[in-house]
Amino acid sequence: MKADSNGHNWLLFLAQLPASPSSARVALWRRLRAHGATSLLNGTWVLPRTAPHDTFFHDLAEVVQAEGGRAFVLPVADAAPSQDMAIIARFRADREREYHELAERCDAFLAELSKETAAAKFTFAELEENEQDLDKLTGWLARIQARDFLPAPSDPQPGKRLADCRRALEAFSQSVYRAERVDPC
Repeated sequence: MKADSNGHNWLLFLAQLPASPSSARVALWRRLRAHGATSLLNGTWVLPRTAPHDTFFHDLAEVVQAEGGRAFVLPVADAAPSQDMAIIARFRADREREYHELAERCDAFLAELSKETAAAKFTFAELEENEQDLDKLTGWLARIQARDFLPAPSDPQPGKRLADCRRALEAFSQSVYRAERVDPC
């Protein structure tokens, strides 16, 4: 669902929910963020104009209305270039924050493996825990990339950090197999 880099068509989602309960607003915010929408103003969200995004926003509008709120989905074509650039910058800033947090978690994963290696904690329980952590990081990267509609030309290689984690886990797993005297076949 990558957007065209030369002129964009956008979908605006405008929503207003009752003040309470706040759980409806929080749930709406989470769904919008998980789908990759970026906020322009309070209650105003944007996504590139695609059929799946249109369906998502219209489905969400029904949810908002069922909660006693109001919602509108508005297509925007031919926005001024300055508006396009501002929207693109918002998308890129959102993804940059996510990639940065993922990088921090990868660094923490590598630090944990180093700590366990230094302490010679070569057990299958530690290996299993680290495999689960790497699976979470892998899934997280896939979700970020799925909503990275407008990647920056100078994006760092987020997959490289994950590859570093995979290599470190492979080395750790070999140490576990040696310590447990198991042939990894």
